[in-house]
Amino acid sequence: MTIMSELVKISKTQFENVYQCEFNDGTTRLCTKNLAPGFSVYGERLFKVEGIEYREWNAFRSKLGGAILKGLKQNPIVKGTKVLYLGAASGTTPSHISDIVELEGKVYGVEFSPRVVREFLLVAQHRPNLFPILADARFPQYYRTLVEDVDVLYVDIAQPDETDIAIYNARFFLKENGYMLLAIKARSIDVTKEPTEIYEMEVNKLKEANFDVLQVVQLDPYDKDHAMVLSKYKGK
Repeated sequence: MTIMSELVKISKTQFENVYQCEFNDGTTRLCTKNLAPGFSVYGERLFKVEGIEYREWNAFRSKLGGAILKGLKQNPIVKGTKVLYLGAASGTTPSHISDIVELEGKVYGVEFSPRVVREFLLVAQHRPNLFPILADARFPQYYRTLVEDVDVLYVDIAQPDETDIAIYNARFFLKENGYMLLAIKARSIDVTKEPTEIYEMEVNKLKEANFDVLQVVQLDPYDKDHAMVLSKYKGK
């Protein structure tokens, strides 16, 4: 459903293809241009302004949205970017990434759960730049023939060895000087340690694996005990 009366204006942010929606009640939200006009992915509001449809981007449903609102300094995902997304789930954040990269880009989404992939497939039906893959991210060799080298690796899998899985996939797919966005869920790694201690531990793993860590953004209140780590891959 498209709602117009609540929306006051849309303005650009510092990030390409990411916008700010301002509403009559004074609240603001992130939004993206809808690559699939008329289709909502997770119940988000749709707005048409000057013939262009935008989608509200709920930061409480998307760690990338939360990271942007919490001060992410650089979003390496822009128009034309090729992205490998591990832990794509039903496609909430991948759909916004699909909007950002436009038809010139590609989003390969790896998800392990067959039930969830069925939902993801419904999203991809309306988005020709979105490619769902039913696979276990621990074994990238099994989907190596389906995914080309990518500019950005986005990782959001709640596993104790998430960072190791991310590094392993980077060696298969991430271009030299490509970027990785790693969403760390501290409680999935070790419930006995403070989240900040876990973030430091995982960052050190990345540094040892030839990544330059550019920023660590804690995602509270959007995601409790989570951080988004932006890093750049120096190559194998």
